[in-house]
Amino acid sequence: QVQLVESGGGLVQPGGSLRLSCATSRMTFSIYAMAWYRQAPGKQRELVASITTGGSANYTDSVKGRFTISRDNAKNTVYLQMNSLKPEDTAAYFCNANWRTLQRTIADYWGQGTQVTVSS
Repeated sequence: QVQLVESGGGLVQPGGSLRLSCATSRMTFSIYAMAWYRQAPGKQRELVASITTGGSANYTDSVKGRFTISRDNAKNTVYLQMNSLKPEDTAAYFCNANWRTLQRTIADYWGQGTQVTVSS
């Protein structure tokens, strides 16, 4: 079975940094676009960052300049480097793998999430 396992979350002070990791297994990692989503209490799930199979990244406006998504195809892992963290970044962060064509999604997988709390 395809598995996505996030790690690296925790409690950090405002202005601090964390690096989230999403380790995948039992899938052909290189053909999937990868993304990080987050969901805070009372809010909708939000796409934070995504990266294509070719390594092109996109970010939601609120994290531009602070977060960096990257992937290591040799390790089947995607990362989210989070710098200058703010309390509003507090959320459960989820890793997503997506393989799709113009017509439909072929495969879509999610990790279990890792909690990031930014507080003094």
